Amino acid sequence: MAPTFVDVLGERAAHVAGPAVEYVDGSVVASLGYPELDARARSIGASLVAHGLTGQRVLVLLPRDLEYVAALLGCWYAGVVAVPRPERDLPAVLADADPAAAIVPPDTSLPGLATLSVTSLSAPPADWRRPDIDSDTLALLHYAGGHGVMVSHGNLVAAARQTGRLFGTGHDARVVSRLAGHRDLVTGVLHPILAGSSSTLLPPDAGAAAWLGAIAGRRARVSGGTERDFARAAVADGLDDVDLATWDVAFTDGSPSTMDAFANRFARNGFRRSSFFACYWLPEATALVAGRRGPAVTSFDADTIAPGRFAKPRAEGTPVLDRGRPADELELAIVDPLTATRCPDGTAGEIWLSGPNVAVGYLGRPDVSERTFCARLRGSTDNFLRTGDVGFVHDGGLHVADVLAA
Repeated sequence: MAPTFVDVLGERAAHVAGPAVEYVDGSVVASLGYPELDARARSIGASLVAHGLTGQRVLVLLPRDLEYVAALLGCWYAGVVAVPRPERDLPAVLADADPAAAIVPPDTSLPGLATLSVTSLSAPPADWRRPDIDSDTLALLHYAGGHGVMVSHGNLVAAARQTGRLFGTGHDARVVSRLAGHRDLVTGVLHPILAGSSSTLLPPDAGAAAWLGAIAGRRARVSGGTERDFARAAVADGLDDVDLATWDVAFTDGSPSTMDAFANRFARNGFRRSSFFACYWLPEATALVAGRRGPAVTSFDADTIAPGRFAKPRAEGTPVLDRGRPADELELAIVDPLTATRCPDGTAGEIWLSGPNVAVGYLGRPDVSERTFCARLRGSTDNFLRTGDVGFVHDGGLHVADVLAA
């Protein structure tokens, strides 16, 4: 397996002739094939190297379109740590990340920070040389819960590989994604590139009509969204004619009631409830941790899904969604955090994770990183990520019950 997406995209450009990524915003449609995407990334990468930014952090402050995708890849082609456009609180991110420069739209400036217009990053692709990077080199800094999560090249490749395996997708995946945040970068851009498939990207604020219309029009197999996305689509007007029969993987961390409402509304459009893919996500684990096709809910005695208790099913109890089995290569442990020992099978405890997709740590917060990313079971020297979530395994599937009190 290639160690970085610099290598992955280079291989796809040499062997895959079809489209790589398409951007659709109303009547505006633009696309790049694999060779074109690789050439644009090389051009941006060579330009960033010429600006002396190799090894530095660079903010990518662009609208989330094809140039945004190319700029992120171009950062990696230059050995630069990309800081994707944050969802909110840009001043705090600037203060914490302390980027050396920002890639911006034309005629844009930021006080106190060197800016590079994306249109000026136009060195000849032939000038590019592969940077001295490997799977352990830092690739990305994204912000979650006020912390900058440091993600390596190896984390990104592992996350994309695990996503493809959990989804069961290959070169014919045909992904549709709003490019709204970090998880969309992995599921909507990197996972299709690794599979040699194609993806259609929509603006973060694309409505239900644009989203479901793109799925129907591209005969997409993979797309997903949040609880809010599916809830809004379930009550949206004017969608009676969309054909959703090809939609095999509808991934979400939404509630069972929202899944039911959506499935009932669009059953006549060919959507199958079994296409829902219930997920468990964590930014500190790069993206997807566990998932299963077809939502399954079991009710438990509420008093038995607290830490240290054996979870007992009860007909009139608290419903808990099965989030599926963990991704390949990922070790999941249900732990008593007071003793740092594994809980007996079926007993609730804190969810701990270990694997190649677990991020490096938090930028500039060694103490918090040590507590969060370097937890160890008693008698072991292996590091685990403490999620802070309470969960248990029932019938082989991960059930997330609550958030552990601090």
